[in-house]
Amino acid sequence: MFSKIFSRGLSTMSKLDRSLLKVTKTAAPKAKLPNSELVFGQSFTDHMLAIEWDASKGWSAPEIKPYGPLTLDPSSCVFHYAFELFEGLKAYRDDQNRVRMFRPDLNMKRMNKSAERICLPTFDSEELIGLIGDLVKLDQDFIPVGKGYSLYIRPTLIGTTAGLGVGIPDKALLFVICSPVGPYYKTGFKAVRLEATDYATRAWPGGVGDKKLGANYAPCIRPQLDAASRGYQQNLWLFGPEGNVTEVGTMNFFVVFKNADGTKELVTAPLDGTILEGVTRDSVLALAREKLNPAEWTISERYCTIKEIADRSDIGELVEAFGSGTAAVVSPIKEIGWNGKQIQVPLLPNEQFGELTKNVNDWIADYQYGRIESDWSRIVN
Repeated sequence: MFSKIFSRGLSTMSKLDRSLLKVTKTAAPKAKLPNSELVFGQSFTDHMLAIEWDASKGWSAPEIKPYGPLTLDPSSCVFHYAFELFEGLKAYRDDQNRVRMFRPDLNMKRMNKSAERICLPTFDSEELIGLIGDLVKLDQDFIPVGKGYSLYIRPTLIGTTAGLGVGIPDKALLFVICSPVGPYYKTGFKAVRLEATDYATRAWPGGVGDKKLGANYAPCIRPQLDAASRGYQQNLWLFGPEGNVTEVGTMNFFVVFKNADGTKELVTAPLDGTILEGVTRDSVLALAREKLNPAEWTISERYCTIKEIADRSDIGELVEAFGSGTAAVVSPIKEIGWNGKQIQVPLLPNEQFGELTKNVNDWIADYQYGRIESDWSRIVN
């Protein structure tokens, strides 16, 4: 079946083509909520982008239309066999009222890798970036102004083939919706408490932990609820008998150690197929390598264990820790519960963050809001 679907005259199939875009504007525009009423992912803009795909025809003409429900057959494979993937990126309004998308090329690259892994159709990244830009331009009045505020963009690709047989989807739907958002955590830029979790596994070698699949997320909710019942905001995911630290909640994890000679090391887990290839992670590493003095800092993509964190805390060599991701950008960490012990993560005096955590957050914001011009930030209006 695979060969039948993917070898049918690919050159004659329609490619994703922005020039074919059709736009139908809403007849009932929504009221824009004030910043104080924005809840992450709970309000949406007036329009959505939708593009159907058929194995025998390729991509249909893209359409921007009023935001609304989807109509799917109850036997669609997305419901039964989890043929679903998504991305998350943001658009920001800069000081000159221009709208910028932050590093969308990396999101499209990862989206195509996810699609290929579960046999859903791939697409030309620049065409989809342009189409998302068209959607954002149309709904730009929804983008809130202010530090920490943005438009969250959610591209999604699902298999829509009807029928209960397990096989390669021959129909799919790519759609994009947008949500005006403020800070991810209601508490703002404040440090969180984590529970080190090893009784449940987020990802494993040979699996799909490095892909942005919906199936990766639902199994993590139960352990998160368990952690919340004990007063923790997120899980710190451990893997293997050594207790390797992998990710924090739905974010990549960073920790800073101080060495005996006074130098420091910024550590995050390596991209070995189990770690999500975070866009913010990549940004943190790039900026750290650019801005931190190499005579004073080592930037390491290696595993550290929860025991290493605990031991180095005991001898005063744990400096700070934070999570990184598109939704929260940077999330400071103040405590890790593990094996009946509370590992205290240092914060700056009278603050809710460490020094590097704050610097990283500010460095990234400079690019997101266009205070520093670079190819990381694409102006769409």
